[in-house]
Amino acid sequence: MLPGEIIANTFATLLLICVVTVVLFLFGKPLWPEQQVRMVIIVPVDRTTTTAIANTQVQLPRNFDLSKAMPKPEPPLGFADR
Repeated sequence: MLPGEIIANTFATLLLICVVTVVLFLFGKPLWPEQQVRMVIIVPVDRTTTTAIANTQVQLPRNFDLSKAMPKPEPPLGFADR
């Protein structure tokens, strides 16, 4: 190869890299999606209600007040019922 061809190929490669970079900056979405992080707050444990020394039986109420229950959430728009 002649030195002129090497220089021309180098400039062509640099030009291609610049064009790809400009296109990515103009239409600037990342190639992979950003991660959505959800914060979880862990509350301190109450030792008197979580110890299994005195009573190991699960204490459930005899009946439930359904008026205090939260209603079923609505699906987001655009999702078909499954």
